[in-house]
Amino acid sequence: MTRIVVTGSGAVCAAGMSPAEILAAVVEGRSAIGPVTQWDTTGWPVRDAGEVKDFNARALVEDRKLHKLIRRTDLFGLYAAGRAIEASGLLEHRATLDEPAAATFSDRSGVYVGSGGGNYQNQYDFLPLLTEANGELRAFGEKLLDTVNPMWLLRTLPNNVLGHIGIRHGLKGPNACITNHSIGGLLAVIEAMQALRNGECDRAAAVGHDAPIEPQMMLYYERVGLVAREALRPFDARHDGSQFGEGAAALMLETEASAAARGAAVLGEVLGGGAACEAEGLLAISDDGDGVVRAIEAALADAGLRPADIGMIVAHGNGTPASDRSEAAALRSVFGAAMPPVAAFKWAFGHLIAGAGILDAALAIEALRQRSVPGTANFETLDPQCAGLPVSRAAQTPRSDTALVICRGFAGTDAALIVRAG
Repeated sequence: MTRIVVTGSGAVCAAGMSPAEILAAVVEGRSAIGPVTQWDTTGWPVRDAGEVKDFNARALVEDRKLHKLIRRTDLFGLYAAGRAIEASGLLEHRATLDEPAAATFSDRSGVYVGSGGGNYQNQYDFLPLLTEANGELRAFGEKLLDTVNPMWLLRTLPNNVLGHIGIRHGLKGPNACITNHSIGGLLAVIEAMQALRNGECDRAAAVGHDAPIEPQMMLYYERVGLVAREALRPFDARHDGSQFGEGAAALMLETEASAAARGAAVLGEVLGGGAACEAEGLLAISDDGDGVVRAIEAALADAGLRPADIGMIVAHGNGTPASDRSEAAALRSVFGAAMPPVAAFKWAFGHLIAGAGILDAALAIEALRQRSVPGTANFETLDPQCAGLPVSRAAQTPRSDTALVICRGFAGTDAALIVRAG
């Protein structure tokens, strides 16, 4: 089977502007979750989230003209992708090629993006006019073009990051935009891996991004009982919900032959992936973690590995009791008593929804390279219904150079990815 290596990574979230910086915050036990500043949260039932500090659009994407055409989430995605592509050195290599070879190189370079598609802020431009029209559709239509920004449609396209990565970096190969709630980013990695294995391209940028911190999103998640009152505590006896984060992560994937041909440094390797759906309902999940079990088993089969080969697990660990407990049940089912150390990172920067899984994958590779399983700083007592999980406040040592990354989304969707340190 064609080996798929990672030659670059990038990330941005509340905890930092790179995978190394974000992991350092996790290792040091620093949570970046704090009061929301994007709007006045006075009187709101939930006021905390993992916002990117000192948000500066120019620091993320320098082209100010582009800012008029894209949203906050797109800025995060383009930044992370740019850092991964830059770190890989592929653009510098292409610049050394003659024109026909450079054209072929671009044609053989793909882009796969997991995008958040459900943010209500996309519709906020319409709200003042809806109020003014007082329910009269004709009045609304007559003033629509004078009131709503003409760039509204371009700004709200879910594939903005996909398109602009190709435009900015000249990547003309196969591409796909995946909007599948939380597992979108991890699915982007899996799809890119399969495209490389199938010979559709020689290299591909995989990206996941989201910016779910906005009024309606936070309110609705709170109303259905998914938001923590104080803190996100994965697998802890005190866990009572999740907290939002925003940002993006990206991995530059290549075939081993492509990376070797230009002498690229290898950060890690993507060994296999799997996905499954429990089909229980939009919010319902199976108590026994059936979907997680099947996603993990598919990833192991794809990688040609056994459970004993996994050195550490980066759990979804979103802090909601039902998700934590069913994920624990799934891990017990797959690994039994011989479970490797378990880490969970969302407590430090929040749940990035579409960007969550791929950020965890980037951090998993970084942690494996450091030979450490970071602890969960706010962990105290394991929920009895999560028994058997080797979760720790202190750092642990991975039992091999391989990590399993788990991500879960609405409608019972589950994905798993297996990575190895380079």
